Amino acid sequence: MNNEYEIGIVGLGTMGSNFLLNISDHGYRVIGLDKDQLKVEALQKLIPENPNIKATSNLEEFVRNLRQPRAILLLVPSPVVDAVIIEMSSVMSPGDLLIDAGNSHFKKTNQREKSLKEKGIHFFGMGVSGGEEGARNGPSIMPGGDPKAYERIRPILEAISAKVNGEECVSYLGPGSAGHYVKMVHNGIEYGIMQLIAETYHLMKNVLKLSNDECHEVYKNWNKGEFNSYLLEITEKIFLVKDDKTNNRLIDFILDVAKQKGTGMWVCQDAMELQVPIPTIDAAVSMRDLSHYKEERKMAGLYLNGPVVNFKGDRKVFLQQLGNAYYASTIITFAQGMALLSKASFVYDYDLKLKDIARIWRGGCIIRAALLESIMSAFQHTTQLTNLLLDSYLHLEVTNKQTDIRVVVEAACKFGIPLPAFMASLSYYDGYRSEWLPANLIEAQRDYFGAHTFERIDKAGVFHKNWSQE
Repeated sequence: MNNEYEIGIVGLGTMGSNFLLNISDHGYRVIGLDKDQLKVEALQKLIPENPNIKATSNLEEFVRNLRQPRAILLLVPSPVVDAVIIEMSSVMSPGDLLIDAGNSHFKKTNQREKSLKEKGIHFFGMGVSGGEEGARNGPSIMPGGDPKAYERIRPILEAISAKVNGEECVSYLGPGSAGHYVKMVHNGIEYGIMQLIAETYHLMKNVLKLSNDECHEVYKNWNKGEFNSYLLEITEKIFLVKDDKTNNRLIDFILDVAKQKGTGMWVCQDAMELQVPIPTIDAAVSMRDLSHYKEERKMAGLYLNGPVVNFKGDRKVFLQQLGNAYYASTIITFAQGMALLSKASFVYDYDLKLKDIARIWRGGCIIRAALLESIMSAFQHTTQLTNLLLDSYLHLEVTNKQTDIRVVVEAACKFGIPLPAFMASLSYYDGYRSEWLPANLIEAQRDYFGAHTFERIDKAGVFHKNWSQE
């Protein structure tokens, strides 16, 4: 039967196949396409048990079996997205919808949308967070594009998304590349929080000398109440997993080199272009880069000395302070990410609703956390909130725990432990609350060596001083 499938998925890897099964579980007929015949056959084995799905390696058959206007979802590796778009658009019709659900750069999404619009084809950039588990059981979904075209897939996305308190973790975010931009910032916040957790581990392991079991217990206790989050949840479990070869804890056999796919770097680059400070996220990306200098670090350790680590304080008290510092720094990280979204919304005409973004991040996604309830409430109470640190509740949470961040940073300096994300979070907090910053000296220096001019505090206008004559 022709035109019987509600949506098609291109790319039947782990994410694509799980997304397809999730859609079919909710009563929608879905067809998958992949040039890899083994992936097609793996999915075809499920067809007798699930009449809602079909798989093929034939492009014409795939397109022919879709209900018009067609809705096609791409879940393919970033390097081949353009090639797949060219191939798909050649067999699509005006009014059809093509969705890129991968991690594409938002500027590429804008280019692709413009190109397909000339052919009458709608193009969506859609962020998806939650990994393999989310794709199968309910991810957080961040779509952006033509609002009228969104209605074609809205019922499907609402059905398959994660649910929190009965609310779908999906929302139309805005035109153009809004969906991919929000997902990019989501990933930046993810980088920041992961680095903060890694830094707490560094202190626990090298200063407090905690065992893996003790680290597990700390993260397990932190992952309660207001601290609860998906990243803490998986962290506590990691310390218990055994290595199949040695039967010892796997964490101790993993090379300390952290890879990345580029989304964190994109966030930092665009934040710099928009002149929005996100120092915690910058630090997280930089530390992943530094981790790759493994051989240089080993050599440097032979030549560069640091202080002797000899902790004599109360471990229980310090762990409580460390937990508070982590929580406050997490709020500061979210504040940086949300401030970037606010600026991008204005510059790129996204008209983002930050309350809705916080709402859909509460479930399914990697940065889901109890804290997002407070963040959602903050933007609900003050729709034009410029920074989360100005919210009546969140600012008290950070202010009351700032001493704990200072204690942790001081200990790190004393014992030679790198905590760039904590330090950046504290510097952001202190800088943001400062009515005066020493930028006037920088302006004087710029005017001195380059005649770049400066402004005055006592009169309007632009001024220049011939400093060398003085």
